[in-house]
Amino acid sequence: MSLKLHDTELVETAVLAQLIHGRMEAAEAADSLIELARLADTAGIRVLGQMTQHRQRPDGGTFFGEGKTVDLGLLQKSTGAGCVIFDNELNAVQAHNLAEELGVRVMDRREVILEIFSRRARTAEAQIQVELAQTEFKLSRIPVLESQQRFKSGTGMRGPGESHLQLRNEPLRRRIADLRAKLADIERRESGRQKKRDYPLVSLVGYTNAGKSTLLNVLSGADAYVEDRLFATLDTKTRLTYLAPGKKIMLTDTVGFIRNLPHGLVASFRSTLAVSAQADLLLVTVDASHPHVNEHVAVCYDTLARIGADKVASLLILNKCDEGRAGAAVLHAAEKFPHAIPVSAKSGYGLDTLKMAIIEELKKCSPLWQLPSAISPTFPRGLSKS
Repeated sequence: MSLKLHDTELVETAVLAQLIHGRMEAAEAADSLIELARLADTAGIRVLGQMTQHRQRPDGGTFFGEGKTVDLGLLQKSTGAGCVIFDNELNAVQAHNLAEELGVRVMDRREVILEIFSRRARTAEAQIQVELAQTEFKLSRIPVLESQQRFKSGTGMRGPGESHLQLRNEPLRRRIADLRAKLADIERRESGRQKKRDYPLVSLVGYTNAGKSTLLNVLSGADAYVEDRLFATLDTKTRLTYLAPGKKIMLTDTVGFIRNLPHGLVASFRSTLAVSAQADLLLVTVDASHPHVNEHVAVCYDTLARIGADKVASLLILNKCDEGRAGAAVLHAAEKFPHAIPVSAKSGYGLDTLKMAIIEELKKCSPLWQLPSAISPTFPRGLSKS
């Protein structure tokens, strides 16, 4: 009988592995490992155990080093786990060597996130974006240990010719080029539609599972899918939203952010994330009840910088302010980010204040409300753009 979590059939079991190195703080590392377990759950993987190692720098061959890799293999065998998931990013050589040494599938955080995105993609655009990220990841993971011996492609031909590895990679490279062309075409069409909008565009962005879809629902009266899981939805949703008499906006919700979001996914989802860069105003949303809310704020603004949206005006929203330990967290966040707005999408607390703040900010930055449009980005006090 197969086990289930959140109605998702668990088809695989795993142990988690994490290397704490350099300047990583213990609390940050612990939270990252908890988050990895939630990612595994979302991907339908049951976690059976975990192992952490402190090391000055990763081992070039097996990441953990010979002795700790043996210990990891013993943990995997004792639990009967079918794979090992590293919280850190592995290169092709390390992933290959670990799989050979352990005799099971070896994944890292990037691969788990890709698996989740693959399961959650619904629209044609999202499916193309995920396939592009997966194909680029697959290309990067083809073992570099294969023979690099060159051969000539024909008698009398000059030059080294092509390697076996290059010939093997060529179909993947062609597919990547094809997917990029399709996404570029989608991006051109979306850009044309954005220029024709009649209302200011406000984009909900923020850390995954911070309640963005719930906020979209309560502000717009929409029925966007909501689930208490990481990356519950991937597709952009846009709703016409009434704020006050004569004040309507287009409110969008898109894919959430997370620490160490794979660069390939950011690049592949450029056309989806571009909605944020084209918005008049961003509502940067985080879970106020999370013990590492300040780090989540930093991750959000760092990701916005990566997608070119750091120059867009923004409001920081502390959602779930009425849950658990949120009270103390809100007070602490208010000291560091005095312009942050505490709300509860669930109870409705602070939503009127949020609507008024949106209206006042759009009066400054939206040309569609016939007022000056040039302002500097409203990064919260206490947070650097770098």
